[in-house]
Amino acid sequence: MLSTNRRKLLDVFRVADGGLVSGQEIADALNCSRTAVWKQIEELKKAGFDIEAKRGSGYAIKPAAEIFTEDMLYFRAKTEFIGQQVAFYPEVTSTQVIAHQLVGEGAVDGTVVIADQQTAGKGRLARPWNSQKGTGIWMSTILKPEIPMQQVPQFTFIASLAVAEAIENITGLEPQIKWPNDIYINKRKVCGVLTEMQAEAEQVNAVIIGTGINVNQALFPEELRDKATSLAILVGHPVSRGALYGEIVVQLEKFYKLFLDQGFAPIKLLWEARAIPFSEKIVAKTLKGEIRGTVKGISDAGVLIVQDAVGEEHEIYSADILLG
Repeated sequence: MLSTNRRKLLDVFRVADGGLVSGQEIADALNCSRTAVWKQIEELKKAGFDIEAKRGSGYAIKPAAEIFTEDMLYFRAKTEFIGQQVAFYPEVTSTQVIAHQLVGEGAVDGTVVIADQQTAGKGRLARPWNSQKGTGIWMSTILKPEIPMQQVPQFTFIASLAVAEAIENITGLEPQIKWPNDIYINKRKVCGVLTEMQAEAEQVNAVIIGTGINVNQALFPEELRDKATSLAILVGHPVSRGALYGEIVVQLEKFYKLFLDQGFAPIKLLWEARAIPFSEKIVAKTLKGEIRGTVKGISDAGVLIVQDAVGEEHEIYSADILLG
């Protein structure tokens, strides 16, 4: 975790939003000498920030696009609480595992666990998730809503909506969401969302949202080449992981607040607008067998409704969905 002084320094520049800040303002905020301010600025240079210094006017900073560090991620999180505590790791087995541990240690609402590489990333149904070093966003967000347990699955919709919105805002691409948790562009997957919880005696202690995004991968294993893609492949150039992360936490906080204020109804409408068209024919592979039919929509609880060839409607709570 960042030191108190580093957080204060980054907060000063974050409030300035790219503008110049005088050395005296920084000294006052950190309660230190002007010499100490210069040392702090030098540390930011080493951390990968581009520094603009004007004699008599002060300093301005901006994050380098390719730098992906705890300092940079904290600076980019222009939010009230999501991402204001960030635990960054060069390498972990799984950010979900770390997040569960941190909940037990008292992690605050909005804590983000993020890694440059996962060695045992996981998706739905405990499937492995390919998490190459330095190429994607592998993160888990800890939220602590006061909700009944049956509402926890709705957080998958909140998160997938937020990520899709962030991807469009940063890249100009138009993501679609395949129920319940996959984000597709041009019929290839770029992101998966995994929602888990910690609860006891019907009391939700925390919701942990795992997010894996293919950002700058150039190549995929042969078995995934027809199924997956990355944002860089789609736009033709590398995408700043830091900028995308900053937009994700902003959008996630926005939709989370909307959910807390107005419930699932507005989330459902916004999610449906980004969903792969409900007229699509699908195959839903459930534990009880396959259901073939046309998607009619989702219920107010987020359950998928599929109409089969004879007109009977089926409620799908959990399944692998194949298009076409």
